[in-house]
Amino acid sequence: QAQLVESGGGLVQPGGSLRLSCAASGSGFSFNTMNWYRQAPGKQRELVASMSAGGRTTYADSAKGRFTISRDNAKNTWYLQMNSLKPDDTAVYYCNFRLFPTAREIWGQGTQVTVSS
Repeated sequence: QAQLVESGGGLVQPGGSLRLSCAASGSGFSFNTMNWYRQAPGKQRELVASMSAGGRTTYADSAKGRFTISRDNAKNTWYLQMNSLKPDDTAVYYCNFRLFPTAREIWGQGTQVTVSS
């Protein structure tokens, strides 16, 4: 079964950038969408970015123009590039896949992003 390992979180000043990584390991799988979620203390989990199996990307309004999903096929790794970070971006970020055709979900362990002066 596929497993997801996240990395790249940390502390950054407002206006800074981070790139989160989500590395998939284990058996190959087919999926409908790859997603990045985040959850801040006291707030609901929020979908911030998605990529379809065909490579089409969508973004939450809060992320448009600042965040970008990409992938490295050779490394079987997906990325979330985050630029112009704001304190409101502070959250635990999770990568997620919805598998095809079962719609089963797999999740990374989460990585903390803190944006603060």
